[in-house]
Amino acid sequence: MLFSPFRFSASKKFETSRRQIFMVGTCNINRYTAASCSLSSTSTSTAALPYSEAGRNDSEAAYYADANRLTLSSIDNSEAPLRNILRAQTSPARKLKYETIMLKVSGEALQGSLGFGVDAVVMRAVAEEVKDLVMAGVRVAIVVGGGNYFRGANAWQGLDRATADYVGMLATVMNALQLQGALEGLGVDARVQTAIEMREVAEPYIRRRAVAHLRAGHVVIFGAGTGNPFFTTDTAAALRAAEVNAEVFIKATKVDGIYDSDPAKNPLAKKYERLSYRQCTNDNLQVMDETAITLCKENNIPVLVLNMLEKGSIMRAVLGEPVGTVVCEVCEA
Repeated sequence: MLFSPFRFSASKKFETSRRQIFMVGTCNINRYTAASCSLSSTSTSTAALPYSEAGRNDSEAAYYADANRLTLSSIDNSEAPLRNILRAQTSPARKLKYETIMLKVSGEALQGSLGFGVDAVVMRAVAEEVKDLVMAGVRVAIVVGGGNYFRGANAWQGLDRATADYVGMLATVMNALQLQGALEGLGVDARVQTAIEMREVAEPYIRRRAVAHLRAGHVVIFGAGTGNPFFTTDTAAALRAAEVNAEVFIKATKVDGIYDSDPAKNPLAKKYERLSYRQCTNDNLQVMDETAITLCKENNIPVLVLNMLEKGSIMRAVLGEPVGTVVCEVCEA
């Protein structure tokens, strides 16, 4: 047999959620594996593997373990999806408003107080936020900006815009690889896919492969924008969100929402709780460029702007709690 059945004693009953299907007997471990297996237990307890979907097969190799290795402490980093499953079992089930998200991380926010490059403290904080999402069963796709290294729109005189944008795309890949490393350091399995091929360091962007990674419980980080100049990373994030069927576009920045003016310059700036797509463009609020807003509007993807440096803010948003500013179609007059 390709995948051998294994036995273990279930010592604890785990919480099950709406999508958790893993009964003692014959099981199909679909989100995290590509294998169907027969599981025999010496206990009558039900062990729940979160977010399995019966009848589906993903393109991931099967992760399985024998009785002596089926513990959190004994699973190494090479088996991150399995470790994520087991950890999710031990935490109480919480109802998620969004199960698949696109997280846009500002490059400028990653530089922290350094003024350039990546602040390791900020990068780790972001990675920990993402880890919490994965532990809760959220499928996380990420686009990282590159403004902490280079921004094509602000290129020096003499450098044409197209070349400057390509340099900016490479900057996003630098951030993507560092975020991948930070996540893997926390035991979260992550993949980087780039719109410009650089196979030695990342996978080329292939939509079906990205979707398979997400279903397998991996975090997918998209680098190099759309691969074309004259498009922002916000547009790239909106495009990828539509392609992977994300339920929300979360824009994580240095501010806690959208204001009618710059709150750093105007202490009396008014914060919006909800906005329509049309209002964003008509009032020139500079939330995102118009191409990104249009993509989200046409694909009915709500945009949520929040402060990524506020601990727990992204998780609260995923759970449906009021945080930041929401831009959505239902807000249209």
